[in-house]
Amino acid sequence: VIINRSMEEKIYFVTGNKNKLKEVQMIWPEIEGLELDLKEIQELEPKKILEEKLEEAKKHKPNTCLMVEDLSLEINGMNGLPGPLIKWFLKSVGRESVYKMAKLFGNQEAIARVTLGFTDGEENKYFEGIVKGKIVEPRGESDFGWDPIFVPEGFGKTFAEMGVEEKNKISHRKIALEKLRKFVEEK
Repeated sequence: VIINRSMEEKIYFVTGNKNKLKEVQMIWPEIEGLELDLKEIQELEPKKILEEKLEEAKKHKPNTCLMVEDLSLEINGMNGLPGPLIKWFLKSVGRESVYKMAKLFGNQEAIARVTLGFTDGEENKYFEGIVKGKIVEPRGESDFGWDPIFVPEGFGKTFAEMGVEEKNKISHRKIALEKLRKFVEEK
């Protein structure tokens, strides 16, 4: 990929979620929000989901630097489920039940994963951020679905208990955004 564009060219984060946009902009303020209603296929492979989102977004905003993301919460005892389907698990059964399922399966270790899809209008690239941790009984208030049940490795607090500034120092989203920023700055 040859991006002979300076950082003066905007990168648009395609999302309808104002909280995600706010968190992304706290990490990388130059990112602009772009609200588009994109179809989201149901799939266990994040890159397939992002590929579809990027292709759809390019139809609305061709020849533009676009970013989309997919969040996964992979619970070891559930063989990686709910993974990218976490949004639907939370909508159907709620945080408390996701915690109870993890506990029932006997292994509450989990991986918080964000995968970013980026396009310069022609070629797509993917960047991943992972934070290992465990699923716990809900603690703390948050605008993010599973933050109250995820405690990152090496910490005693859930993402929700940390608050956004502390979370952003170690989050899976920050890790992926730093990889994307490095890629863009090197081009």
